[in-house]
Order: sequence, then structure tokens, then C-alpha cells
Amino acid sequence: MSGTSAGSAAAPCRFAHYFVICGIDTETGLEPDELAALHRWLEADRQGRDPDTASAGENFEQSPLKRTFKSKVLARYPENVEWNPFDQDAVNMLCMPKGLSFRTQADQREPQFHSFIITKEDGSRTYGFVHTFYEEVTSPQICSAMQTLYQMHNAEQTNATSSSSSSSSSMDSLASSLDDGYSPTSSSSSSLSRAAGSYDSSRDTLYVSKALCLITPMPFMHACRRFLAQMHSAVIAATAPPLPLESYVYNILYEVPLPAPGRSLKFHGIYEPIVCQRPGPGELPLADFPLAEAFSLLGVENLVQVFTCTLLEMQILLYSQDYQRLMTVAEGITTLLFPFQWQHVYVPILPASLLHFLDAPVPYLMGLQSKEGTDRSKLELPQEANLCFVDIDNHSIELPEDFPQFPNKIEFIQELTEVLLSFGISANTGAPPRTRSSPGSTSSTPGRERKSATLRQLEDDGRNGNLAGEELVVLELLQGNATLERLQALTKRTGVTVARVEALRAGVKGQPTDGGNQTGGEEEELRNAKLNVQLREVFASRFTTMFADYESFVIQSAPDLESWLTNREQMHNFDKASFLSDQPEPYLPFLSHFIETQMFATFIDNKIMSQWEEKEPMLHVFDTRIDKARLYNIRAPSLRSSCYQRCSILKESAQAIEQRLMKIDHTAIHPHLLDMKIGQGKYEQGFFPKLQTEVLNTGPSNNKWCHKATTAQRRKDRHRQQTEHLTLDNDLKEKYMQEARSLGKNLRQPKLSDLSPAVIAQTNWKFVEGLLKECRMKTKRMLVEKMGREAVELGHGEASITGLEENTLIASLCDLLERIWSHGLQVKQGKSALWSHLLHYQAREEMLAQQADSPAPRILERRKSDSSIAMPSLRVSLIQDMRHIQSMSEIKTDVGRARAWIRLSLEKKLLSQHLKQLLSRQALTKKLYKRYAFLRCEEEKEQFLFHLLSLNAVDYFCFTSVFTTIMIPYRVVIIPIKKLSNAMTTSNPWVCVSGELGDSGIMQIPKNVLEMTFDSAFRPHTHISAIFKCQNLGKLTTVQLGHDNAGLLAKWLVDCVMVRNEITGHTYRFPCGRWLGKGVDDGSLERVLIGELVLPSGEDDSARACRTPPLQRSPSQGRRISITSLTGRDTKLNSAQIQEGIGEAVNNIIKHFHKPEKERGSLTVLLCGENSLVAALEQFFHHGFKSARLFQKTVFVWDFVEKAVAYMESADQIGDLQETTEAMKMTCQSLCHYFNAINSTSRNIGKDGKFQLLVCLGARDRLLPQWLPLLVECPVILQMYEDTAMLRDPSTLSTLISVLETLHDFSITLEASLVKGINL
Repeated sequence: MSGTSAGSAAAPCRFAHYFVICGIDTETGLEPDELAALHRWLEADRQGRDPDTASAGENFEQSPLKRTFKSKVLARYPENVEWNPFDQDAVNMLCMPKGLSFRTQADQREPQFHSFIITKEDGSRTYGFVHTFYEEVTSPQICSAMQTLYQMHNAEQTNATSSSSSSSSSMDSLASSLDDGYSPTSSSSSSLSRAAGSYDSSRDTLYVSKALCLITPMPFMHACRRFLAQMHSAVIAATAPPLPLESYVYNILYEVPLPAPGRSLKFHGIYEPIVCQRPGPGELPLADFPLAEAFSLLGVENLVQVFTCTLLEMQILLYSQDYQRLMTVAEGITTLLFPFQWQHVYVPILPASLLHFLDAPVPYLMGLQSKEGTDRSKLELPQEANLCFVDIDNHSIELPEDFPQFPNKIEFIQELTEVLLSFGISANTGAPPRTRSSPGSTSSTPGRERKSATLRQLEDDGRNGNLAGEELVVLELLQGNATLERLQALTKRTGVTVARVEALRAGVKGQPTDGGNQTGGEEEELRNAKLNVQLREVFASRFTTMFADYESFVIQSAPDLESWLTNREQMHNFDKASFLSDQPEPYLPFLSHFIETQMFATFIDNKIMSQWEEKEPMLHVFDTRIDKARLYNIRAPSLRSSCYQRCSILKESAQAIEQRLMKIDHTAIHPHLLDMKIGQGKYEQGFFPKLQTEVLNTGPSNNKWCHKATTAQRRKDRHRQQTEHLTLDNDLKEKYMQEARSLGKNLRQPKLSDLSPAVIAQTNWKFVEGLLKECRMKTKRMLVEKMGREAVELGHGEASITGLEENTLIASLCDLLERIWSHGLQVKQGKSALWSHLLHYQAREEMLAQQADSPAPRILERRKSDSSIAMPSLRVSLIQDMRHIQSMSEIKTDVGRARAWIRLSLEKKLLSQHLKQLLSRQALTKKLYKRYAFLRCEEEKEQFLFHLLSLNAVDYFCFTSVFTTIMIPYRVVIIPIKKLSNAMTTSNPWVCVSGELGDSGIMQIPKNVLEMTFDSAFRPHTHISAIFKCQNLGKLTTVQLGHDNAGLLAKWLVDCVMVRNEITGHTYRFPCGRWLGKGVDDGSLERVLIGELVLPSGEDDSARACRTPPLQRSPSQGRRISITSLTGRDTKLNSAQIQEGIGEAVNNIIKHFHKPEKERGSLTVLLCGENSLVAALEQFFHHGFKSARLFQKTVFVWDFVEKAVAYMESADQIGDLQETTEAMKMTCQSLCHYFNAINSTSRNIGKDGKFQLLVCLGARDRLLPQWLPLLVECPVILQMYEDTAMLRDPSTLSTLISVLETLHDFSITLEASLVKGINL
């Protein structure tokens, strides 16, 4: 990515900053590789052995030809560059990641090319391009030392032949060298094969690796590769090059400029000119690594999946024998992220000494070199819960669980495939990601068997289906060659032919390994550049479509940059909820995760800062594209639709590159003779000469472009200093920005220079601090968002979180906990570190329980009943919660079980308590974790648990709402009203519990479940309690309660029904306060009760909640009362309060329908609960109702409706309605029809229940506003209502009708429990 690759702002426009030579220092001789020793120390520490004894001394178990030795930077030109200081340790380590390797004439010695990247702390990048070849060792001391080492190795082998197999694996796959992958050619004789592992100075010629490296500010990979290949060709050629090598090195360091943006440049190598080009300001940034190779290595679908993991900031581990493949895939993926940028640890080539970075509990993108024949299963990784493992050589990937797909993935893959096909590259799109990568057949097949297996594998490999017959002939010629696989994958791209291969083997002058200098090389490069840009345009087009309206949701609230930077953490920069509500449904799973990432936050930060500063280049390009899309689409609805929109600028983007490469804009100065001593650095075939330092350490002082650039830079610097003086101190700004963006990326790049155990400990300490900060940020975000939503439900402001977003935040918390539990593990067991720890804890507790002869594991405490004295206490037990999860057959993996356990603990408000209990077993924690692990840092651990404890302030249903198909036990307790003789009934009671996900069906309650409990004052309380099991009902909404009216005591006065989910502990109270029985109250034998979640409370509160309510009145539902009880002691609502109540009830229903469907909650509560539509209309009908009793009989609203309907039916029969309009007749008939259907139902729901049903059905079928005038016009109203009644006031009635008509815009669906038995 070139957005940040240019180094510091003061960097002059030089093509290359350094030319470096690494190899063996003949003066110091052979030194064992310190990094390999450090790796052995780390491995021993990881495996619990004594690291000091493991890393001490020489490693004689391995053949010296297979061991690595210390390499050194032999020379660098110039000595130092002011704007890009030379990091000697880092460059040496990355040029030769495994140190020096030795070969004899019996071994393969093909030159290798690879690239690397150094990311500085400010995020800027420097690129390195390395050509490694083998040079004959002429030093007698080195040859003698190697002979001695070989003899010592032989002695060691003789003494301990039995241990050879185990010793060879002491440096396991993580420490292996690519060099080990070389094997003798299959045509070699057995003596040569034997010689490959041995060394005899009298018989064998010794060779050692040497590396030539260019360090550049921008990734001109092809140009650097060709320059270095020509440099090596000049060294091995039979005749000396036209000029001394110093001339060419001097030319590329000082006389070749960076191409200007939008321009191309030609400069001269040793034998042929080299062309490179740089995109213009409105184009995608420079990316020179071949994307076609990345696609052919992984396949299109796999690459899209890895790309999605990268966007979601998971941990990405690339795995390959070839360093250049690691770089190609890593750079390819990060290139495709435009306009976003990877913000975390980025190490495409991870040296063996930095393997402790795999323990990093942060998102990373790292590349790890594999050893030939190593089984993936032997690769022990500290954490895999959130890991995307990319096995490049086997073309397979392993994805994390719960992985959202990229929007329009199928159409996206199709478009990419078509682009590849248009360039003659066939891409296999049907290879599904693997859960386990099986080792290839080449891994253990020696000699000819390996050769034939490799060829067979390549022929069968669909991902490389672009290889034609001619290339397979080439492969036959190359049987046994260690570079076989690479050449096979790149044949089409590099244009290698049989003749060229023969030339390559002969080492003819001018024929470097990569074929870049061959005939047609420039055409091939042009073709690659066009393919690269077209593939990238397809990716960029997806983001332009998805984020076309992003600017509308950016919140720009700060008046100036300083105040914004100061308050960055407290401010919301992006309206996430509104943005998501505006997106097509299929995009939401991906987008809800993506907008939580650091790369998206940084993108929005850059957008906000562009108010006060120059726009970040990539943001500028992206915004320009969106403006252009808007111009063509004129804000068309297609921008928001989920229909796939193909990229429309493929041709133009390719043409721009073609024009630049066909018409060269600038040609650099030709290499020329320098003013240097003649005779030094004399040419000797096969040996790289010692270059003259004096001429290469200083550049020209009169270079025109250099002078211009420096003058322009001075002007820029002056302007920058002035603006900084006016706005904000630059150091302060940098400090703020580092703090604002440091979350999860305390270490963008591991420091390569000092690798002592003390530095590793310091690195881990930074990780601990980063994890704690991330925990604080995540819990704070979850609290703020959740409390914001709950405030809305209480009527304050607007909601800022959606159910989807909440689920994303909880998934993010699960990932964080997995990373914390993975940090500093002694030995990894299973894919989930958290679940592994929980299993250890469970085993230990159960063992202790058995030793104590206890039937069950020790219970932590009893949780006080949240509801009432009648509900027995629910035991609080970490192990019990684990058993709930273990019994769920739906969850198949350890990662899934860990996440389910976290969700359950969070829903029960026990997450902090459970984790505290888990970590209280310090002996277990010490056994499982190293001393630097997060979980062994006492102060940070306490703060972490405190942050998690804060989540208890809000209610989550993250377990109930996700695991919707599991079986859950529910406890039902029916509490009668006390202090009355009718505390119990002889009838047979039944219940039916309903929730958002379904209902339990009618559950008959056995008669033998009568229980007696005592309160704190030892007063007895009787109640009915039963447990039943059914599929998860979700949040509970209603309970139908009834009995069969049998026996002597058939009348039953019920206070309330309590229902508790026995897994989550959520308790619901369903107030009743009414009689069930014939001839009492409204004669109902069953009631539909509306539930409310009981919030945890103290015992006193519980006792208060269970106090006997006034006769015939529900404790919480004042509407459930007869007309008579409205007189006397009960206060009546005035007309204004009643109208306000109706308005509020209707408003709540409208709000309900304006929420996303998955977040609406229960409509039943809004229709029938407290402050509901039915309650408000009952108050309206009660107003002015004549309250005299007729023969001591209670009169209900239903009685009025009954008389009105009877009048209508009789009037219709005698013809009084004939004069009315047809519409009025229809309305009249509908009211009578609905009334009769309700009245004739087999359910014994009572008069209040019938009125409730009439209101609900009328609202559902949009008939309620039509029925009201009919009821008012009936003469019955004069008998039953006062003159002042609201029902008799025309203006009030008209207002009510208009309010109710607003519900006609919505489709109301009634819960099955409400309309059971009614056929309408």
C-alpha cells in the first residue's frame, strides 16, 4: 500500500535509498546463529523445559550443512540516509531470515528472490528486495571450520544414533529453513545423494549464501527484481560487464528518481533497460506485487474469504515454504483493502526469533515459513479461535467460526473470475475453504516418488488450470528441481520456455532466473500491470457501492481540530445505527462487524480531520469516485439496493497504465564511469567484488531533479511550520492521534534489533496494557449503547443501537476474552483457550467434590430469589452453567461452547463473578500460564474484572435470542391471594406459556404439587409449583391460566403467576388479582395474563411485591377492574388524562412498527399490558358509566356492548336499519359477527377478556374506528352513560377515531394465545 509508504515527509524522490550486501564475514569466521539459539530458548520456555540448558552450547545433532550461521551486513551504500536511518539488525534479519546456509557441489544452488517490508512506529513503510545466490567459499579457515564441525556431528551421530530422529525435530516446523527444502536432483547417483548431507574439504567445493538487497521507499517490485537479477548475471557471466558494478549501483542510488505521480520512468540496468510507472493522483495507489499469482495460489473464493477476514481484523497467519509467496499474498490482500488500511501488526515474513509474536492477543497479519514435509497438525499455534490460517502451498484455508460472508459474494467471485479469464488465467472458484489442510503427497516422498507425486499434484490442481501442455513439458525437464512448484505457478506469467530453461541451467550471461529480461518481458509486465489494476478496480468498486452514502452518517461535532483530538475517545464520529438501517438486509451481517473495526474508525477519523487538514491521499481518491458515481446515478435507488453492480471502469484503468508504459515520460541518466581508482574491485567470475565505498557513499551535488525536490520540500516545510504554529503543536497532535488509534495496535511492527528475553517481556507488557485498554473501551461502548437504547424505551431521545449491532458488540467481547485467555499460554490445548481453562477448572472441582464425598461439585452460593418468596432460590454455579452448555447438542466445537458460556454468563449478570471464581484457583492459573500472561498480572486482572462487572448494569438476552432451538426447563409458580379461605382450588389447573419464539402448549398441572414456604417472619404461604421442559420460548409475553371448574372449591382467587427460565434465571411476573370461576367476578374460567420481567431486588422488596392487593384488583394492572370498584376509594382519571393515555398507547404501537423487525419485542404487551391500547380504551368506556348495581350484580363494559349488539340485530330484523347506507350496514354486520364469534367461543375468558379480544381483533382488521359511531348511536347509551361521558361527546369521539385510524398503516398480527378458538 503506498498511502503511507513514502517514509517521512522530508524524503527526497530517490528511487532507492540503500544498496546492501549481506553474507559471511571471513574475518570473524563461522558463528552459530544467535537468533536460532534464542528460538531454542523460546521453544524450551514454551514447552516447560529449562530454557538456559536448551539454548546453551553448540547444536551438533544437526549436520552443519543443515544448520544456520550468523550472517552480517558486509556493506551498505550509502552509510546512512537522514530521512530513513539504516536499521542494520532488521535488514540483516529480513535479508537472510534464517541466517547463512552452506551448500556443496552436490546440492541445488538456484538463486532466490524475495521481498520484505519494515513498518515504522508511525505506520510508514520501507520495502526491501533481495536476490540470494551461492558463492564459492575461498577462505581456508571457513572450510577447515566446516570440516571440524562435520566431524563433531559425525561423532555425535555415532554416539547417539537412536536419538537422531527426535533431535532432528528439535527445531520444529516453526524454526525450519527454506534452505532445508533443497534436495539433490533425482538424477543424482547414490554417492552424490550421500554427499549432499556430508562435507569433505579435500573432495567437496563449499558454497555459502550471499544476498544483494535494494531498500526503496515504494514497492517497485518488478523493477528491483530485474535490476538485481541483471547484477547477479553480471557476476556469473564469462565476461566482465560493460562498466564497473559501482557505476550501476551509483546510478540507481543517486541518479534514478522516483517516477512522478501519473508518469513512467525508464532507467538502465546492466544489460537491458527497466521501465516502471506510478499511478496518478486520482488512481488507485501503487501496487506492484502480482495479484494473479495470489489468486492462482489460493483460488478466487479462498482469496475473497481471506480478504473478508482481513477486513474484519481477525488474526491472519500465512504459511508457505517460499518467502516471496508470503509477501505476494500479504501485499496482495492489503492492497485490495482500498480505501481502508490495515492498522495492526503486519509482518509478512516472521523470523524464527519472533515466534513469540504468534502469542500476540491482537489482530495481526503475519507470514510464517514452513518446512518441507511438515504436517500442519504439528504446528502448535497459541490461539485459533479467531484465526484464519492460510496454507499457501496447499491452496487451502481454515476459517474462524461465526464468519459473516462478504456481500454479494457469488456475483463478486464471478466478476473476478471473468477478469482473470480475459487474461487467459483460469481460476478455480469452487474450492471450499478447508477446516483442516491435509499434507500434500510430496511431504514424505523421497527422490523420484516425490517428483512424480509433485507433477501429478500439479496436473490435478484446478487452481493452476491455466497451465498448458507446453509448460508441463518444461516441468518434466525440471523434475527434481527445488523451484519446481514456484516455476510451475509462475510459468504463464514469466514467459519461460524450454530453450530459456536450458539457458538458465547453463548460466548464460543475461538470463536471470525470473525471465524478466527475456524477449517479451516488457509486454508481460504490461499485461501484469493491467491485470493487477483491473482486479483492484473490482474490489474498489464494491466499496464505492457499499459506502456511497457514508458521508451522510459522519458526525462532525467538534469546532476545531484541537478540541476534536482532545475529546476523541468520548465522541461518536459515525451514526452506526442509522447507517445500518439504511443498508440492504443481506449486507448487514458483514457491515455490522466491519464498522466496528479499527480500520473503519481510522477511515472516519481521516474524513473528519480533512476539515482542517489536507485530505489523506486514499480518502481523496475514494471520495472523488463516490462523487463521480453520484453524478452518473443522480442518487438513484440502486445505490441502496442489494443488486450487484459490476465495475464500469475496467477498460479505462487498464488504458491509463498502458499509455504510461508504452509512452515513457522520463528516462534517467545512463550509468557512466565514476571518478574512482582503477584496478580495485577487479572482475572475477562467480564472485561479487568488494565495491569502492568512497564513490558510493556520497551522491551528486548538482542533480537537477534532486535540487528541485529539495527546494519544493523546503517550501512545504515552511508552510507546514506556519500552519502548525497557527493550529496545534505537531507533537501534541501526534500524541493525541497515537492515543486515539492505539487500541489493539500497541505494536504495529515488532522491533527486530534487540531480541533479549527482557525485550520480549516488555513486548508482552505492552500487550497486557493494550488488552486492558481494549476491555475498558469495549465494556464502555456496550454500556453506553445499551443504556442509550433503554433510555429511549423510557422516552428519552433516539435509539443508538440495533439488535444486530448489539450482537456484534457481544461477539467482539467474546473474541477479546479468547485473546486474553490465549495470551501467555504454557501449552495450547484445543482451539479455545477459555474453554480449555474452564474444563481444567471443572475437572479439579469435581475431583475435590469426590474426595469430600459430596454428591455434587461445590456450589458457590445461592442466588436470592428475584421474584417472590414462593419462587425457590436458583443456585449460582459456574460448573452448573458449564453443564448447561455441555448438554447443548447444537454446539459442536470448543470455540462455540466458550462463546455460548460467555453469552449465558452475561445474560445472567454473572460473567465477572464466574471469571473471578475461575481465576481464584491460582495454582491452576500458574500451571496453565506463563508469568507474563495477562491473567497473572494481578492489578490488570482486577481492573479487567471490574470493567466486566459494569455490564451488570444493563439487561442482555444474548443467550436466549441466539440459541433459539434448545430445550429449556421452565418453573411455573401459581400464587393465590392469601388471607382468604379460597387460597387453593379443587379444580384441575392448566397453563400455557407464550414467548416471542412460540408457546409451550397447554400444560396440565398435577394436583400433588402443592408447596408451602415460609417468609422471613415464618408466615406460611401455599402455592402451586411445577417444572416443564420445552423449546426456547424467547422473552416471555403471556400466560394463559385456567381450570376446569371441577370439585367443591371451584372458585380460585389468583394473585399472580411466576415463570422462571431455569437456565438463564430470568423470572417473569404475570399479575392477575382476579377470580377464576363461574358466578364470581366476570365469570371467567381462564385469563390471558401479560408478563413483566422481574428485576433483581432485595428480600424486603420481594416481600412487598407479594403483599395482598385490594380485592378484585391486579397489583400492577389498574385497568383489570369492574365498574363497581371504580367508585368509592379508587380515584378516577379525568378526560384529559384518559385522552393522553390513548395517545401514548397508539404512539407506542407506531414506534413498535418503526423499529427493525428483529428488534420490535412484544406487540401483545402494547395491546393488552399495562398502559396498553386495551387499558386506555377501557378507561375511555368507563368514563361517565352509570355505576348503580342491578340486584347487586356487577356491570361490565361488555354488558354495554352486548346490549348495543342486541339492539342492532333486533333493529335489523324489524327494518329500522333499511334507511342507513350500505357501508353502515356492512359495519353493523361486522360488529355483530365479531361479537357473536367471541361470545360463542368455547373458551371461558370472562367479560373483560371478551372486551379485550374485541379491541384486539378490531385493531387488527382496521374496524375499530368504524364500530365506535355505531355504539354511540344506540339508544342503550342513554341508559348506561351519564351526559358528561366522553363517549357521548362528538368532538372527543371524533378525535379518538382519527387517532385510531393512524394504526391502519400497519399490519397487526395477534399472538396465538389471544385469538385461540376464534375463527374470523
